[in-house]
Amino acid sequence: MRKTVIWLLLLCAFAHGSRHAEEDEQMLIRHFTKEGEIATMNQLRETIGPFRDPLHFRHMNYSTLTDHIHNLHRKYPNLTHIYSAGQSVEGRELWVFVVSRYPKEHRKLIPEFKYVANMHGNEVTGRVFLVSLAETLLQNYNTNLWIHQLVDSTRIHLMPSMNPDGYEHASEGDSSGITGRQNANGKDLNRNFPSRFPNYFPTSDIQPETIAVMNWTRQIPFVLSANLHGGTTLVNYPFDDYPTRTRQAHYAPSPDNALFVRLAYSYARGHERMWKEGPRCLDDDLNVAVDPQNGIINGADWYIVSGGMQDWNYLNTNCFELTVEMNCEKFPKTAKLVKLWEENKYALLKFISLVHEAIHGLVIDAETGEGIVNATVSIDEKAKIVVSYGDGEFWRLTNRGTYELTFDHSDYYPITRTVHVTPQNRSPYIEVPLQRIVPRAKPTRIPIKPANKDEYNVDPYRNKDLRIITMSAVCHQFSSLVILAVILNRVL
Repeated sequence: MRKTVIWLLLLCAFAHGSRHAEEDEQMLIRHFTKEGEIATMNQLRETIGPFRDPLHFRHMNYSTLTDHIHNLHRKYPNLTHIYSAGQSVEGRELWVFVVSRYPKEHRKLIPEFKYVANMHGNEVTGRVFLVSLAETLLQNYNTNLWIHQLVDSTRIHLMPSMNPDGYEHASEGDSSGITGRQNANGKDLNRNFPSRFPNYFPTSDIQPETIAVMNWTRQIPFVLSANLHGGTTLVNYPFDDYPTRTRQAHYAPSPDNALFVRLAYSYARGHERMWKEGPRCLDDDLNVAVDPQNGIINGADWYIVSGGMQDWNYLNTNCFELTVEMNCEKFPKTAKLVKLWEENKYALLKFISLVHEAIHGLVIDAETGEGIVNATVSIDEKAKIVVSYGDGEFWRLTNRGTYELTFDHSDYYPITRTVHVTPQNRSPYIEVPLQRIVPRAKPTRIPIKPANKDEYNVDPYRNKDLRIITMSAVCHQFSSLVILAVILNRVL
């Protein structure tokens, strides 16, 4: 009897947490919809305008996929670039296909975006559609203004398969199985990133694919990302993890919860039916009783995942990432792909454009005008802190509103700037000069004669501008100290 009561209390607590989460979500959704921040599929169709869809939708194994994307690159060499983020356990490349006006390298004030698909090898819709998305962007570049502007203003990285080894074992027509889900070492890659709470569920034996994606995400300053899965139809957002040993679902909003709700619902509402309340799957045999009834959900409020990729992105990089469950069948038959593309294509395009809804700019040295790397940019005491890179560039996704941004660096005095994000200025640009705590010293002129090695010392670590510290300057300071000591000795 006592155990029964305990279980009932736990179930009540869970139900209360879920109701609270749903109430928060619905309140935010109503707010963003009223503010005009959310676009329906029909609105997106009108805004984006007509475009040509790919002629063919098909499943491709590793070799065929490799040939296909390289052929696509040869067809559009000025708008594309291909590189590998690393290799799988069995030595397959983790190909990344870039579409942009500036495909080969980062360009200042052009934000970096990524889609990652096929993390679970038997969840393949995203793998097919990232190739389709690349084809859509390229073949409509010169005929659709919205797509042209998106490609010109964004660097779009598409990883069709994070788990190419698992894919080779998966089978077309698999609706809800697990064959091919894991990598070649039998590891679930979405449980393989460093855990948020290692004392509860530590991550062990981090896999080559995971390491490659972590290194990739740290090397390129991504602003926004989505991880494309299959098995149901919804978007889940951080946090996925929660400090509990029972793995009981628990609402775990991040400090940027309102932003994540808007990003998640933007994809769901741009989908043909994902946003609708009710069972997630059209085929009732694929519906699961514990699945959410709405199109978005906080990850841990659905079920707890330790070592997930979206939490790792949020906590360890500048990037905000969501997980999109694109459809209910994990490996749909080829004949179903056209219909699934129609459901997802506007949402896929719209989500990329959200990377531009950010406060962005440059943090620079007030004296030299040079960019400052690793300056922190914070909007309050709790939310995610982003870090400047390259030329002092930063991008911080936000909702509309007024923000007090604080810019800080260990070598500079911090400064706080007020920024207004409005419908008329949805992506404000600001340039922020910081004053050095210790002003730069002017180099001491050395007499015109061959310099002996004991005349000066350059510290390449602390003095990046190669300031010269001369022996004469040191002696002058030492002489001053001696004179001061003599005076003090006489006085005392």
